[in-house]
Amino acid sequence: MAKAPQIGGNLVGASSFETAALQTRVALPSEIDELGHVNNAVYLVWAQEVAVAHWRAMTSETMRGDLIWVVLRHEIDYRDPVLPGETVEVRTWLGRASGPRFERHIDIRKPGAARPCAKVLTDWCLLDARTRKPKRVGEEILTLFGVSG
Repeated sequence: MAKAPQIGGNLVGASSFETAALQTRVALPSEIDELGHVNNAVYLVWAQEVAVAHWRAMTSETMRGDLIWVVLRHEIDYRDPVLPGETVEVRTWLGRASGPRFERHIDIRKPGAARPCAKVLTDWCLLDARTRKPKRVGEEILTLFGVSG
């Protein structure tokens, strides 16, 4: 799989579609299925990659060594196919934090489109990297990302 593109947009304060962090992607031939459009599983890969890119862009190596995230649940709605060579904008923003859980929203759409090709809501769980036990999402993370949780 190709290296994920750089992340831009609002890395701090990404709390809505309008204030989201952003990656731009082009549908590669290897991502196309037998129906001639991006395979459904690829949308999930894009969602994971934009989330990880946002985390890495905002955190120090030390923080990334101390904390890890695991996915508890993905909820995805597919609405519009992405065809070979088409460009999409993958936006991500943070939702509600509760204990060790943090919601992350992802919107995948063609530039200028009124509706998304896919919408993803992921429930992430923060873990202590050493013990692998859940760890509360604290003020340090909320402040770093500029969200209230």
